[in-house]
Amino acid sequence: MEKNAPVISFKKADILNGEATVIYGLDMEVHPGDFVYIVGKVGTGKTSIIRTMIAENPLEKGSGEVCGFQLAGIRDKDIPYLRRKMGVVFQDFQLLMDRTVEDNLSFVLRATGWKDEEAIRKRIMEVLKDVGMEKKAHKMPHQLSGGEQQRIAIARALLNKPEVIVADEPTGNLDGETAEGIMHLLRGINAEGTAVVMVTHNRSIFERYPGRTFVCKDEACTEQLEDEPIDLTI
Repeated sequence: MEKNAPVISFKKADILNGEATVIYGLDMEVHPGDFVYIVGKVGTGKTSIIRTMIAENPLEKGSGEVCGFQLAGIRDKDIPYLRRKMGVVFQDFQLLMDRTVEDNLSFVLRATGWKDEEAIRKRIMEVLKDVGMEKKAHKMPHQLSGGEQQRIAIARALLNKPEVIVADEPTGNLDGETAEGIMHLLRGINAEGTAVVMVTHNRSIFERYPGRTFVCKDEACTEQLEDEPIDLTI
Protein backbone atom coordinates (compact mmCIF):
# COMPACT_ATOMS: atom_id res chain seq x y z
CA MET A 1 0.00 0.00 0.00
CA GLU A 2 1.12 3.56 -0.66
CA LYS A 3 2.33 5.45 2.38
CA ASN A 4 -0.63 7.86 2.43
CA ALA A 5 -3.21 5.41 1.09
CA PRO A 6 -6.26 4.81 3.27
CA VAL A 7 -6.20 1.64 5.36
CA ILE A 8 -9.99 1.42 4.92
CA SER A 9 -11.96 2.74 1.95
CA PHE A 10 -15.64 2.30 1.09
CA LYS A 11 -17.23 3.86 -1.99
CA LYS A 12 -20.98 3.69 -2.54
CA ALA A 13 -21.04 0.46 -0.52
CA ASP A 14 -24.28 -1.15 0.64
CA ILE A 15 -23.88 -2.76 4.06
CA LEU A 16 -25.80 -5.93 4.81
CA ASN A 17 -27.07 -7.53 8.00
CA GLY A 18 -27.93 -11.02 6.88
CA GLU A 19 -29.82 -10.52 3.62
CA ALA A 20 -31.17 -7.09 4.57
CA THR A 21 -29.45 -3.88 3.54
CA VAL A 22 -29.05 -1.67 6.61
CA ILE A 23 -26.90 1.11 5.11
CA TYR A 24 -26.97 2.34 1.51
CA GLY A 25 -24.10 4.03 -0.31
CA LEU A 26 -21.45 4.18 2.43
CA ASP A 27 -18.51 6.45 1.58
CA MET A 28 -15.71 6.26 4.16
CA GLU A 29 -11.95 6.61 4.16
CA VAL A 30 -9.74 5.90 7.18
CA HIS A 31 -6.07 6.86 6.94
CA PRO A 32 -3.10 5.89 9.12
CA GLY A 33 -3.32 7.79 12.41
CA ASP A 34 -7.06 8.50 12.18
CA PHE A 35 -9.34 7.96 15.17
CA VAL A 36 -12.83 7.35 13.80
CA TYR A 37 -16.09 6.85 15.66
CA ILE A 38 -19.15 5.13 14.22
CA VAL A 39 -22.16 6.14 16.30
CA GLY A 40 -25.91 5.72 16.15
CA LYS A 41 -28.88 4.08 17.77
CA VAL A 42 -29.15 0.33 18.19
CA GLY A 43 -30.01 -1.37 14.90
CA THR A 44 -28.70 1.37 12.60
CA GLY A 45 -25.90 -0.76 11.12
CA LYS A 46 -22.82 0.19 13.19
CA THR A 47 -21.71 -3.35 13.92
CA SER A 48 -22.60 -4.45 10.40
CA ILE A 49 -19.98 -2.00 9.10
CA ILE A 50 -17.36 -3.58 11.37
CA ARG A 51 -18.39 -7.05 10.22
CA THR A 52 -18.03 -5.94 6.62
CA MET A 53 -14.56 -4.54 7.32
CA ILE A 54 -13.36 -7.90 8.64
CA ALA A 55 -15.08 -9.80 5.77
CA GLU A 56 -17.57 -11.47 8.06
CA ASN A 57 -20.42 -9.85 6.11
CA PRO A 58 -20.21 -9.93 2.29
CA LEU A 59 -19.94 -6.76 0.23
CA GLU A 60 -22.18 -7.19 -2.79
CA LYS A 61 -22.66 -3.62 -4.01
CA GLY A 62 -20.14 -0.81 -4.18
CA SER A 63 -16.46 -1.13 -3.38
CA GLY A 64 -14.50 -1.67 -0.20
CA GLU A 65 -10.80 -2.04 0.45
CA VAL A 66 -9.22 -2.83 3.82
CA CYS A 67 -5.45 -3.10 4.35
CA GLY A 68 -4.93 -3.66 0.64
CA PHE A 69 -7.63 -6.35 0.24
CA GLN A 70 -10.67 -5.84 -1.97
CA LEU A 71 -13.74 -6.93 0.03
CA ALA A 72 -16.04 -7.53 -2.93
CA GLY A 73 -15.55 -11.15 -3.93
CA ILE A 74 -12.73 -11.77 -1.45
CA ARG A 75 -11.73 -15.43 -1.40
CA ASP A 76 -12.21 -17.41 1.80
CA LYS A 77 -8.52 -18.32 1.83
CA ASP A 78 -7.55 -14.63 1.81
CA ILE A 79 -9.70 -13.62 4.79
CA PRO A 80 -7.21 -14.84 7.45
CA TYR A 81 -4.47 -12.77 5.76
CA LEU A 82 -6.71 -9.69 5.83
CA ARG A 83 -7.45 -10.20 9.51
CA ARG A 84 -3.75 -10.51 10.35
CA LYS A 85 -3.37 -6.88 9.28
CA MET A 86 -6.17 -5.78 11.61
CA GLY A 87 -6.78 -5.89 15.33
CA VAL A 88 -10.35 -6.54 16.42
CA VAL A 89 -11.70 -5.75 19.90
CA PHE A 90 -15.16 -6.84 20.99
CA GLN A 91 -17.49 -5.66 23.74
CA ASP A 92 -17.56 -9.11 25.36
CA PHE A 93 -13.77 -9.64 25.20
CA GLN A 94 -14.03 -13.12 23.55
CA LEU A 95 -11.13 -14.59 25.51
CA LEU A 96 -10.68 -18.35 25.77
CA MET A 97 -11.78 -18.96 29.35
CA ASP A 98 -9.97 -22.30 29.77
CA ARG A 99 -6.52 -20.84 29.02
CA THR A 100 -4.20 -18.42 30.75
CA VAL A 101 -3.64 -14.93 29.41
CA GLU A 102 -0.32 -16.03 27.92
CA ASP A 103 -1.93 -19.07 26.29
CA ASN A 104 -4.72 -16.90 24.85
CA LEU A 105 -2.13 -14.72 23.16
CA SER A 106 0.16 -17.54 22.05
CA PHE A 107 -2.86 -19.26 20.46
CA VAL A 108 -3.37 -16.21 18.22
CA LEU A 109 0.29 -15.98 17.26
CA ARG A 110 0.51 -19.68 16.40
CA ALA A 111 -2.71 -19.44 14.39
CA THR A 112 -1.19 -16.61 12.36
CA GLY A 113 2.01 -18.45 11.51
CA TRP A 114 4.42 -17.75 14.38
CA LYS A 115 6.61 -20.78 15.21
CA ASP A 116 9.66 -19.55 17.15
CA GLU A 117 8.96 -20.08 20.86
CA GLU A 118 11.31 -17.34 22.02
CA ALA A 119 9.83 -14.83 19.55
CA ILE A 120 6.29 -15.76 20.67
CA ARG A 121 7.14 -15.27 24.33
CA LYS A 122 8.89 -11.96 23.62
CA ARG A 123 5.99 -10.56 21.59
CA ILE A 124 3.45 -11.58 24.24
CA MET A 125 5.38 -9.75 26.95
CA GLU A 126 5.75 -6.69 24.70
CA VAL A 127 2.01 -6.31 24.15
CA LEU A 128 1.17 -7.07 27.78
CA LYS A 129 3.56 -4.30 28.83
CA ASP A 130 1.94 -1.97 26.28
CA VAL A 131 -1.45 -2.41 28.00
CA GLY A 132 -0.11 -2.48 31.58
CA MET A 133 -0.80 -6.19 32.11
CA GLU A 134 2.72 -7.64 32.12
CA LYS A 135 2.18 -9.18 35.58
CA LYS A 136 -1.02 -10.98 34.55
CA ALA A 137 0.39 -13.44 31.99
CA HIS A 138 -0.22 -16.46 34.26
CA LYS A 139 -3.78 -15.49 35.22
CA MET A 140 -6.95 -17.13 33.96
CA PRO A 141 -9.52 -14.73 32.42
CA HIS A 142 -12.03 -15.33 35.25
CA GLN A 143 -9.41 -14.04 37.71
CA LEU A 144 -9.39 -10.66 35.98
CA SER A 145 -11.78 -7.71 36.20
CA GLY A 146 -13.75 -6.62 33.15
CA GLY A 147 -11.33 -3.78 32.50
CA GLU A 148 -8.36 -6.12 32.77
CA GLN A 149 -9.97 -8.59 30.38
CA GLN A 150 -10.53 -5.77 27.87
CA ARG A 151 -6.88 -4.75 28.19
CA ILE A 152 -5.91 -8.33 27.39
CA ALA A 153 -8.27 -8.23 24.40
CA ILE A 154 -6.52 -5.06 23.20
CA ALA A 155 -3.13 -6.72 23.73
CA ARG A 156 -4.37 -9.60 21.58
CA ALA A 157 -5.39 -7.11 18.89
CA LEU A 158 -1.88 -5.61 18.91
CA LEU A 159 0.02 -8.90 18.52
CA ASN A 160 0.59 -8.72 14.76
CA LYS A 161 1.27 -4.96 14.70
CA PRO A 162 -1.97 -4.13 12.88
CA GLU A 163 -2.46 -1.24 10.49
CA VAL A 164 -5.85 -0.55 12.06
CA ILE A 165 -7.76 -1.55 15.17
CA VAL A 166 -11.52 -1.91 14.91
CA ALA A 167 -13.30 -1.91 18.25
CA ASP A 168 -17.00 -2.73 18.62
CA GLU A 169 -18.32 -1.08 21.80
CA PRO A 170 -15.05 -1.77 23.70
CA THR A 171 -16.28 0.16 26.75
CA GLY A 172 -19.87 -1.07 26.62
CA ASN A 173 -19.61 -3.52 29.53
CA LEU A 174 -17.37 -1.36 31.70
CA ASP A 175 -17.99 1.19 34.44
CA GLY A 176 -17.15 4.82 33.78
CA GLU A 177 -13.72 4.88 35.41
CA THR A 178 -12.62 1.65 33.73
CA ALA A 179 -13.93 2.90 30.38
CA GLU A 180 -11.78 6.02 30.78
CA GLY A 181 -8.71 3.82 31.19
CA ILE A 182 -9.54 1.87 28.04
CA MET A 183 -10.03 5.10 26.10
CA HIS A 184 -6.66 6.44 27.28
CA LEU A 185 -5.10 3.17 26.14
CA LEU A 186 -6.71 3.29 22.69
CA ARG A 187 -5.78 6.95 22.25
CA GLY A 188 -2.19 6.16 23.18
CA ILE A 189 -2.05 3.38 20.58
CA ASN A 190 -3.55 5.77 18.03
CA ALA A 191 -1.00 8.47 18.89
CA GLU A 192 1.74 6.07 17.77
CA GLY A 193 0.20 5.95 14.29
CA THR A 194 -2.23 3.02 14.36
CA ALA A 195 -5.66 3.92 12.97
CA VAL A 196 -8.60 3.15 15.27
CA VAL A 197 -12.23 2.68 14.23
CA MET A 198 -14.53 2.51 17.24
CA VAL A 199 -18.24 1.77 17.40
CA THR A 200 -19.94 3.34 20.41
CA HIS A 201 -23.36 4.45 21.59
CA ASN A 202 -21.82 6.48 24.43
CA ARG A 203 -22.08 10.17 23.60
CA SER A 204 -19.89 11.23 26.53
CA ILE A 205 -16.97 9.21 25.15
CA PHE A 206 -16.89 10.72 21.68
CA GLU A 207 -17.49 14.18 23.09
CA ARG A 208 -14.64 13.87 25.62
CA TYR A 209 -12.22 12.21 23.21
CA PRO A 210 -12.79 13.93 19.88
CA GLY A 211 -12.23 12.18 16.57
CA ARG A 212 -13.80 11.94 13.16
CA THR A 213 -17.40 10.85 13.64
CA PHE A 214 -19.70 8.93 11.31
CA VAL A 215 -23.37 8.82 12.27
CA CYS A 216 -25.59 5.89 11.28
CA LYS A 217 -29.18 7.03 10.80
CA ASP A 218 -32.04 6.43 8.37
CA GLU A 219 -30.22 3.66 6.43
CA ALA A 220 -27.20 5.90 5.83
CA CYS A 221 -23.86 6.55 7.54
CA THR A 222 -22.31 9.95 6.97
CA GLU A 223 -19.41 11.88 8.44
CA GLN A 224 -20.22 14.88 10.59
CA LEU A 225 -18.33 18.13 10.20
CA GLU A 226 -16.46 19.24 13.32
CA ASP A 227 -18.85 22.09 14.08
CA GLU A 228 -22.02 20.15 13.33
CA PRO A 229 -24.16 18.95 16.26
CA ILE A 230 -24.89 15.22 16.22
CA ASP A 231 -28.63 15.12 15.88
CA LEU A 232 -29.67 11.87 17.48
CA THR A 233 -30.35 10.39 20.87
CA ILE A 234 -27.84 7.73 21.88
